[in-house]
Amino acid sequence: MALVPFNRRERGDLARLHRDMDDLFNAFFGSWPTMTLERAVWPAVDVSEDENAIVVKAEVPGCHADDIDISVHGNTLRVSGEKKKEEEKKEKGYYHFERSYGSFRRDINLPTDVDPSKIEAVCKDGVLSVTVPKAEQAKALKVKVKGQ
Repeated sequence: MALVPFNRRERGDLARLHRDMDDLFNAFFGSWPTMTLERAVWPAVDVSEDENAIVVKAEVPGCHADDIDISVHGNTLRVSGEKKKEEEKKEKGYYHFERSYGSFRRDINLPTDVDPSKIEAVCKDGVLSVTVPKAEQAKALKVKVKGQ
């Protein structure tokens, strides 16, 4: 089977200009990291569940416990806060000062009813761990089967 060359038809000067502009932007921005869905949803979270509680672990590097707010609205756990980082270096021959700010919010749908009055949260080494106990009526009830 022979390959047949494919020629794109130009539909005038405007189409050619559009293609040239696309090529220009792709050449300039092509090597820059783009905003992907993974990067747009920050912080990254892991959610696990056992018979008594739901545990949410979120990566929050550079955040302190005072910078984070946690709330529950129905079956939605909201983790929000603000990252503030300033770095200053004074060395012989140069001065470097860098700032990084940004707010975040993650809404996590909880799979069952929870008891919001018993939520515990700990922020240590850039990882936020939130333990959300299940409501009594949401816990699994084991029934013993009787034999005859």
